[in-house]
Formats: sequence, C-alpha cells, structure tokens
Amino acid sequence: MHIDILTVLPDLLTSPFEHSIMKRAQDKGLLTVKVHQLRQWAVNEYGQIDDYQYGGGAGMVMMCEPLANAIEQLSKERAYDEIIYLTPDGERLNQKTANSLSLKNNLLMICGHYKGIDERIRQQYVTKEISIGDYVLSGGELAAAVLVDSIGRLLPGVLGDETSALTDSFQDNLLAPPVYTRPVDFRGIKVPDVLMSGDHKKIDTWRYEQSVQRTKDRRPDLLEE
Repeated sequence: MHIDILTVLPDLLTSPFEHSIMKRAQDKGLLTVKVHQLRQWAVNEYGQIDDYQYGGGAGMVMMCEPLANAIEQLSKERAYDEIIYLTPDGERLNQKTANSLSLKNNLLMICGHYKGIDERIRQQYVTKEISIGDYVLSGGELAAAVLVDSIGRLLPGVLGDETSALTDSFQDNLLAPPVYTRPVDFRGIKVPDVLMSGDHKKIDTWRYEQSVQRTKDRRPDLLEE
C-alpha cells in the first residue's frame, strides 16, 4: 500500500511512522508513507497557502491553488483509490472503515489547518472525509497518523500473528475480552480457571461471553448496531 500525506507541518508526522509496527511495515515493503510539504505548491515565494475567508470571521482558510496543484501533480504519479480529507465534520472513523481502506492500494490524505480548506477542493477532489472523534485538533496531522496506523496494522504480513487483528475490539462490533499473562496468582488475584484448562472450546465460549458482557457494560450502542 502507498499513502501520500499533504501537510504544512511534516515534522509532526516524522515520529509516528519511524517506530514500532508502522516502521516494520515499511521495512518489509508492505507499506510506503510519503509526507509532502504543501508549501512547495505555494502561490508565491513567501510560501503562502492560506488566506482570509470571504464573508469575514476569525481564522484563515487553506487556498484552492496549492491543494489543487499538489493533488493533480501527485495524481500523475499514481491513481488514488481515495483522496481523504481529515476533518471534524467527516464520518467518524471506526473499524469497518479501517478494514475497508486496508484493501486499497493508493491513498492520499489531506491534513487541514486553520479554519479548514476551501470548500471547492472538498467538492472537486476529495472522495472521503474522516473524523477521528467529536472534538477539534490544531490540525489534521495527528488524525492522519491515527488513520494510517489503524489501516497499516491490518495489511497482511504486518503483524507477527495474522489472526491478531481479527480478535481486536470492534471487529465484530464487540469489545475484546479480558486478557491475562504470568504470574497465575498476582497478589491474591488469580487467572480464571477456564484459561488454564487447555479446553479451547470452553476458552472460546468464555471469551465470547466476556466480550458480550463487556460491550453491554461499556458500549451498549455497539450491540444495537
């Protein structure tokens, strides 16, 4: 998978992709993430990519020309399956969306700043708008990092255990069950006997029941879905 990211603050995206699972995914050649400084498509020698909004009001708006030129130039290099704008008013990111995007080959992500991007870019170029939650960030970089991570870990061969991602929370609209490791007895609190039984059928049943109960207690809305 190849992911391009347009941003005015590329340094914010350096660390998330240089460590842990995302680094391994890139080292294995399973994922390529390229971060592009939007100012290289600025409208003047001062690096301008934003301007005052028509109609007045506080906050600047990212201009059409830099974004359009960047998208069009990058689109000459590869055909994008989705051009994604990270924005608070987009559809809320969930596991279903991550699963779907992990099946794509080429993605372009746009990180907004200030009061956002000119609406005409959203209308003419953007194919999908995503929010990572009902709150506002200073920019779309952290949201892009979250989205890339949620997608990248699903790519075949990225995780050491291919079944690991399939048992994550939200995969079946259920939260993951409790997990335990050594020691068996920690300060008087013991690992449930069923997990020590060696009976995988009983263990699977226990885990499913725990997932349902945990979801009912913490996220009953998932059961409604």
